[in-house]
Amino acid sequence: MGKPRLVVVGNGMAGIRTLEELLKLVPDMYEITVFGAEPHPNYNRILLSPVLAGEQTFDEIVLNPLSWYADNGIVLHLGKEVVRIDRARRRVVAADGTQAEYDRLLLATGSVPFILPIPGNGLEGVIGYRDIHDTQAMIDAAKVKKRAVVIGGGLLGLEAANGLKLRGMDVTVVHLAGWLLERQLDPVAGALLEKSLAQRGLDFRLGTSTTEILGDETGRVAAVRFSDGGEIPADLVVMAAGIRPNAALAQAAGIHCNRGIVVDDTLQTYDPRVYAVGECASHRGIAYGLVAPLFEQARICANHLATYGIGIYAGSVSSTKLKVTGIDLFSAGEFMGGEGAEEIVLSDPAGGLYKKLVIKDDKLVGACLYGDTGDGAWYFKQIKDGASIDARRDTLVFGQTALGDSGTGGQDRAASMADGDEVCGCNGVCKGTIVKAVREQGLFTVDEVKKHTKAASSCGSCTGLVEQILMNCLGSNFQETPKTKAVCGCTDRTHAQVRRAIGEHRLVSHAQAYAFMEWRTPNGCATCRPAINYYLISTWPREAVDDPQSRFINERAHANIQKDGTFSVIPQMKGGVTNPSELRRIADVADKYAIPMVKVTGGQRIDLLGVKKEDLVEVWRDLGMNSGHAYGKSIRTVKTCVGSEFCRFGTQDSTGMGIALETMLANMWSPHKVKLAVSGCPRNCAESGIKDVGIIAVDSGWEIHVGGNGGIKTEVARFLAKVKTAAEVKEHVGAFLQLYREEAYYLDRTVHYIERVGLDHVKQKVVEDADSRRALYERLLYALEGLPDPWAARIAGTQAREYTPLTLAPPKADRQIALALED
Repeated sequence: MGKPRLVVVGNGMAGIRTLEELLKLVPDMYEITVFGAEPHPNYNRILLSPVLAGEQTFDEIVLNPLSWYADNGIVLHLGKEVVRIDRARRRVVAADGTQAEYDRLLLATGSVPFILPIPGNGLEGVIGYRDIHDTQAMIDAAKVKKRAVVIGGGLLGLEAANGLKLRGMDVTVVHLAGWLLERQLDPVAGALLEKSLAQRGLDFRLGTSTTEILGDETGRVAAVRFSDGGEIPADLVVMAAGIRPNAALAQAAGIHCNRGIVVDDTLQTYDPRVYAVGECASHRGIAYGLVAPLFEQARICANHLATYGIGIYAGSVSSTKLKVTGIDLFSAGEFMGGEGAEEIVLSDPAGGLYKKLVIKDDKLVGACLYGDTGDGAWYFKQIKDGASIDARRDTLVFGQTALGDSGTGGQDRAASMADGDEVCGCNGVCKGTIVKAVREQGLFTVDEVKKHTKAASSCGSCTGLVEQILMNCLGSNFQETPKTKAVCGCTDRTHAQVRRAIGEHRLVSHAQAYAFMEWRTPNGCATCRPAINYYLISTWPREAVDDPQSRFINERAHANIQKDGTFSVIPQMKGGVTNPSELRRIADVADKYAIPMVKVTGGQRIDLLGVKKEDLVEVWRDLGMNSGHAYGKSIRTVKTCVGSEFCRFGTQDSTGMGIALETMLANMWSPHKVKLAVSGCPRNCAESGIKDVGIIAVDSGWEIHVGGNGGIKTEVARFLAKVKTAAEVKEHVGAFLQLYREEAYYLDRTVHYIERVGLDHVKQKVVEDADSRRALYERLLYALEGLPDPWAARIAGTQAREYTPLTLAPPKADRQIALALED
């Protein structure tokens, strides 16, 4: 006998997720056929909004390309809507006559948009918002039309409104309820969201009922009329007033339906051969519309299709974590409060922050967060656990860190999580799954984690947490995803748009930048401030003022912070060359300040590890050497081999070249760390082939290679040019680094920058166009001329408070005496 036949009706996220889970369990059990009404492979419907907004393309949101179906032996029928289920003969029939027989049938027909039953709802220009076809219709309309009305102030409606606004349309959101997202937010958070969106140019009519859509003589929409008699003109009307389970196919086949296809705890319908998952299914009277419960259904359904028979779907706990047009929102449990409930509220409207916690019987039963949802998962765990919060009541609103569950602040929230704690609510991915994938499959970027685990691939609100987990796993080898989306939640502008605005409008301070670009948070945040600071000082050298408080701790202190809170100090040794005097001073400093470790680094420097922060300035004073810049987004080292001066194989003076380059580039800030190496012959002892800039000496001159990376994921540098003289090396290297400084996004390594713009672009600017090369080189020299060594500036008293401890804790005995006196 052949394999049993499984037919899936519906090529969307729930149905295909079920197949993914099934193939993990029993890869070869079924002959699988999939029918999809759309002419596309499975794609992420949650990301339709970024496509509408122009932030992503359709190809970028495809979840399972056509090759995936072929690789798994799945017969795929695209653009073929199933119109009949013949349960007696166990077959399905598509509109074009295509048939497929089944032993098991999975219905994943999703939902359909609710179109208001009002006059004019069939006019041209009135559309729903459920799929890529609707999205493309809106994109096309925005090219020629100017006025849009979105009916519905839920998540889809707001994303549609934001996307159309970004496309240049004037948009009004009409909503029947008194505040936005009334199912996910309380009135206060809804009002904050309305204010924020209004600042972006959206108009709102809340508490308003639409009664008619008016058309012109051509049959196209012209206006929208309301119950109060008012009207507003409209060239496009988007119905986003809700969804309905798409159960018509099942109902016509005699399968029991009641507000969806009725299923039991195994996702089985009243016909034991037929299963249903997703928005079309009704489980215990509930049809779920969010992704997380749909994927939970998929996992349980796959378990039963695999005949394991041990999974039970008991429904999904109410928790919603969303990102609405860049604003983070979270709600869980009984967040509206009610009789017998206490509320703890933290409200900072100017800062765009709101937290409400609802407590009953000394337990947390609900939470509503606006603007900062970092503790959402932790609050949700407290709600599910039902533990007493009496001992935590005073600090509960300040989140997990305030309670001592994470000792070092928000950046280490991921480190404090257990492997079983959920990171991605949309896809049900826990921390342990991500860590295992990172370690076993060699993942380095958030995009790779998305691909292998699906974490952060839906609403995106957990992206920051995924980044933290990657950082904790990989350390400095973590590779940031190229910044093609908004810089942060403070703005909708991309890194490219921010750089362009700063350059075109001569913005030279944080205040000017935030005001001109209409930043939502007046003083920025921890994500955008370092980026803005770099863009300012790199675009307008000598004019823009460097803001130390917009830098990370290493760059503020000009030393590397270690895990125990001490610092490491690496003095500059140009080209790796030192002398007896410097070595004596290093030894004396190590003795004087009881520095626990002195280590030779891979970059041919000496590292003094374990320096107390309050000793840093005096250590630098006693060393009498310049900073080796081993701590920041800056020039690091220029590694060299012995070269022709001593080595019998050397063809050029690599040591002298390294010293010249390190002298030229001293104190240079850049989008990320920059490492150079100079090898005196093709044997390449200085490892020039895996540096941001690698120079290799040959008999006739020098070869220049760029874009290398020597971390866990090694990237080989690519050939840029061959030159004859040392002066040409400096000009080409300087021009390349200035191009990188001017065009790369903050936190891009050179390899990522080159991947984005292409090596041909770099060669054209640096190699082929001599005028461009000279101009870039001159701009670099201008930017670097006269920059003081940061250690010398600190010795002179700059930023003295950075190195002064806030308090010095008294000895234990003194503390006990003080407590006794207080008593």
